[in-house]
Amino acid sequence: MTSSTDPSSPGARQSLWHHRNFRLYLTGQAASVTGSSVSSMVIPVLAVLELDATTAEVAWLTFLCQLPPALLALHAGALADRHSKRKQMITGDLVSAAALVSVPVAAVLDRLSLTQLMAVAAVQGAAGVLHDAAAISLLPGLVDRSLLQRSNSRIGSLFAVAATAGSNLGAALTALLGPARALLGDVLSYLVSAWCTARIQAPESRRPATEGRRLHTEIGEGLRYVHGDTRLRTLTLVNATTSFALALLNTLWALYLLRSLALGATAFGVVLGLGALGAAAGALAAPSLAARYGPGPMMLTALAITPLTQIPLLLASPGLIWQSAIGAALFLQLACAGAAGTTQRTIRQAVTDDGMQARMQAVSTWLTSGARPAAALLAGGLGTWIGVRPTLVAGTCLLVVPVVVLYRSPLRSLLDMPGSPSVASPSAEAMPPPTPSQPIVPIPQSP
Repeated sequence: MTSSTDPSSPGARQSLWHHRNFRLYLTGQAASVTGSSVSSMVIPVLAVLELDATTAEVAWLTFLCQLPPALLALHAGALADRHSKRKQMITGDLVSAAALVSVPVAAVLDRLSLTQLMAVAAVQGAAGVLHDAAAISLLPGLVDRSLLQRSNSRIGSLFAVAATAGSNLGAALTALLGPARALLGDVLSYLVSAWCTARIQAPESRRPATEGRRLHTEIGEGLRYVHGDTRLRTLTLVNATTSFALALLNTLWALYLLRSLALGATAFGVVLGLGALGAAAGALAAPSLAARYGPGPMMLTALAITPLTQIPLLLASPGLIWQSAIGAALFLQLACAGAAGTTQRTIRQAVTDDGMQARMQAVSTWLTSGARPAAALLAGGLGTWIGVRPTLVAGTCLLVVPVVVLYRSPLRSLLDMPGSPSVASPSAEAMPPPTPSQPIVPIPQSP
């Protein structure tokens, strides 16, 4: 598929930065990521240091942040394949901005509570599901499939830089304005994202009329589509198991750093910023690493390194040396995540039909996000029962599971990026896409 608005044919050599719609897309999403990084840094500080949240309350806050994708991702994906993706993105941005602005308003009135913070997190999460389901699936319609790997690499690296800026900005705004008012930075980012999305002029392909078709029927099609392709099924399972392990770790990560290791808000923001720089480096290096070693071996190596990067955190004690070690380990961990994530996303987009893009992404989001609330509750229970550090050890052990999943699949030896669904991949013999003669295990449709 070639973009209908940009000269991005397979043979084009023009820089992606010359594509107006891609620039607008990238600018808007980067602004949103910057703001979200402000919130990611500020909300734990606000909950732990300002509202004196307990371990269980922190776990519940994380649970409510992560519950909406598990409940709504499949529906959001089906809606994005039915209707305008850009309108869905703008709606999500504006709802998120409205929810977040209530926090500094409540703080000014001295009415802010942990209950309100949890409600805002749930609303923002639901709006984010609508936005993300459309945003991720919009990219293959803006650039040619031959440019997807380069596009995802640029997106991943710029998003990581934006996350670094957001973490540092969050620390600065927290010091200058206080944590509640610092969230105004995220409110502004959502407005910028909505403005940029509204200026994208690429016409969206329309699916055949869907009158008379129920939404759950189309959701079931997406589930069966992903399950019927070995590549999509494997990468979705890798994402889900990785997400579960990281969600368990991340639920208590901020609490552990802020309390047990006595990091201040500024040091916490700097550590997050180092991790984001690692994600940028990994995303930029992904195309060359995949070309040199093959996408499969590269992803397998990145996943195998990830559990090792948790060792400094598990051994750490308060002090600048350990803070530096944790920052360096997080840099390496997110470099691996950036390289593997960029590559697996490109593979999934490249092998998926145009009319299934949003639903394919939604299935991955649903399973990935569905693992997070359960992991958050498990982390809260284990953290209260056996302690925070032993729970982090358990989460680190779980990071081995996605390594095993990928190693046991044919994807581990994938040496070339696949082509579009209508073009055979150089490595497709080992992993054929589903055909009418292949049995597809039925998956129950969503009610």
